[in-house]
Amino acid sequence: MKAALISALATIASAAVLWDGRFNDMGTSADLNKWSWANQVGPYQYYIHGSGAVEKYVNFSPDYKNPADTVSKQGAKFTLDSTAFWNGQNMRRTELIPQTKAAINSGKVFYHFSIMRKDTNTPSKNREHQICFFESHFVEMKYGWISGEQGTENVNLQFMVSQSSKWKTEWKAGVWHNVAFEIDFGSGSVGFWHSEGGDALMQVVAPVKTSTSSNGADWHLGVLELPRSGYSDGVEDFYFSGVYVESGPITTAIGGPTA
Repeated sequence: MKAALISALATIASAAVLWDGRFNDMGTSADLNKWSWANQVGPYQYYIHGSGAVEKYVNFSPDYKNPADTVSKQGAKFTLDSTAFWNGQNMRRTELIPQTKAAINSGKVFYHFSIMRKDTNTPSKNREHQICFFESHFVEMKYGWISGEQGTENVNLQFMVSQSSKWKTEWKAGVWHNVAFEIDFGSGSVGFWHSEGGDALMQVVAPVKTSTSSNGADWHLGVLELPRSGYSDGVEDFYFSGVYVESGPITTAIGGPTA
């Protein structure tokens, strides 16, 4: 027991948070409006959203975080509604981009976040949701029916590498899924760490080769939903907490190291 505790403490001590997106310094969602291309302040770029006020798409609250995460003060609720169309596109989108000059696209890094849904305003299992993705989609989560597959619905939350599913589980309401993308930009590989609730992260997909590519400002925290004929746009909520990027040995404790 003592040896395990010392090992865990050593891992936390040696981990380096490169970028902290855990919402701890955010007041209300209106703080996101302080960012602009001319005034790049705060931890997030906020420009991929619908035409309404920020409160329609992103809201912060202690009620929105994984209760097992004692490092995060609050979490975020991301909403897709009938106005959540960005820049004239036919896809509904609510996304935040890390605002940082840190080397989050270099060497071996871990992208952490926890995600949950509820029975109220639940995401559609009949439409494809691209979640926490890079611009080139070399790694991401997906939920719902994926464009082109058989059937009409898919209840699984899936870990995808270059559009290929490497892991999946039924996404049940009220269950927090803790995730870390293990990305080695040098060798070109991606692994997957996962747990539920307050359990420590475990590697469930060993690193696989892929074409890792990022400019350091193209990881999309949030969701993009593809349209599908015959299925209307219902209100959908996604909950996120414990968002950060680290280098060094992975922190397996939920919420990560203190900043």
